[in-house]
Amino acid sequence: MFLTISTSGDAGRPATDLGFLLHKHPDKAQRFSTSYGTAHVLYPEAGEERCTAALLLEVDPVALVRKGKDRGRGGAPDSALAQYVNDRPYAASSLLAVAIGSVFSSAVRGQCAARPELPGQVRPLRIEVPVLPARGGAGLVERLFAPLGWRVTARPVALDERFPEWGDSRYVSLVLEGELRLADALRHLYVLLPVLDDAKHYWISSDEVDKLLRAGKGWLEGHPGQRLITDRYLGRRRGLTRDALDRLERLALARLAESDDTEPEALDNAVDEDEDTAERPLPLAVRRRQAILGVLRRSGAARVLDLGCGQGQLVGELLKDARFTEVVGVDVSVRALKEASRRLRLERMTERQAARVALWQGSLAYTDRRLAGYDAAVLSEVVEHVDPPRLPALEYAVFGAARPGTVVVTTPNAEYNVRWESLPAGQVRHADHRFEWTREEFGAWAAKVAERHAYTVDFAPVGPEDPEVGPPTQMAVFRKCAAHDPHGPHDPQDTTGTTRAAKEAKAA
Repeated sequence: MFLTISTSGDAGRPATDLGFLLHKHPDKAQRFSTSYGTAHVLYPEAGEERCTAALLLEVDPVALVRKGKDRGRGGAPDSALAQYVNDRPYAASSLLAVAIGSVFSSAVRGQCAARPELPGQVRPLRIEVPVLPARGGAGLVERLFAPLGWRVTARPVALDERFPEWGDSRYVSLVLEGELRLADALRHLYVLLPVLDDAKHYWISSDEVDKLLRAGKGWLEGHPGQRLITDRYLGRRRGLTRDALDRLERLALARLAESDDTEPEALDNAVDEDEDTAERPLPLAVRRRQAILGVLRRSGAARVLDLGCGQGQLVGELLKDARFTEVVGVDVSVRALKEASRRLRLERMTERQAARVALWQGSLAYTDRRLAGYDAAVLSEVVEHVDPPRLPALEYAVFGAARPGTVVVTTPNAEYNVRWESLPAGQVRHADHRFEWTREEFGAWAAKVAERHAYTVDFAPVGPEDPEVGPPTQMAVFRKCAAHDPHGPHDPQDTTGTTRAAKEAKAA
């Protein structure tokens, strides 16, 4: 089994930083014993401009048979010859995933004692796996890796190049390219290699759920293929899968609840003892919803999408106003949608009331034909929860494919963070925020989005505006230019938007 990890360097960030991140010196070839063979780490190239680390896993097929006989689901057939003659020593699988977790354990955890600033840096990465079992074909490989910010090249491997009429095997040659943190990249591989193989070389027990949640933290909660990944990783054991999905939903719901109503401002709104009769300031979450409602009312919108609706607070406010005749809340979390349904009391609504509202499960990293044709869409405190490499996919799904007449985007103003006494310097407001933009950064992003997709954009503050650092929340209001549609009709075959988004990001 074999994989390579490559990165490029720039001014001040040499590519050889990869050696620090992996805790493996580029000038040395190292060997590590595993339960089923030997792992080798070496560097085919190591320069300031480009560095490549290779992991070669030599598997002992006799040891593999003696120590487990592929007790995970999907093991070798029960015959004496098949135990020894199979693809395990050659094709990437759970054996390679386990080697990644043990040989690169510090890198997987995001630790680097010598250079503690490195693990948090996003780097250009290229990962190659020459032979990868893919039960589901190249299309499944794309669906699993693309939502995580990877540009995916998965070429099927022919059964025999001398006989093309035999067709392709179930193996692919995989290349992943993207700008990610190395720890995230390694965790993606750790989980998805055995998922694509749909088998493990060891017995699957309840502790596998904890392993999955640790490795999937920060990305599996919102992955559109979450159920398939969980089911395959846990050997299709229903009890384990159900437990894992429930825990993932609780994690996602907890983050949504924290991000909506427990912002630093809420901690600083205490009333002084001599101001018992004074009016308590409105929480920022309430001010934000009021600002969004004002924009939607002025736009004349009747059919509105709340994209990333969470527990449905904005949906509930929209339903109080009869001018909004159709309100749709969309969220990737099924648990959040269940909580939204409970809060809105959908089961108690009259038939006429229920006809105005719908809650849909969906990921904004993919285009969705159901979202087309609406008057307005809201992305309230959503973009900062998206990994930067995935923003082009969200951009295309909303502005390129759905194309509502008005789009309202709100996001924290990073400059205002210095005003939160409860927030340590340099930290973002919520643990799930992938970034927080300054006003200049948000303005530059919004201007490019508007130019690419034929919208105009205006900006407005939300919350008390500080003369030095601006408001706590910044809002952009996009309005579609009716005279020009640069994309033409939506292609119903484009179900992901990933390829188009990548092209537009590159053009930008």
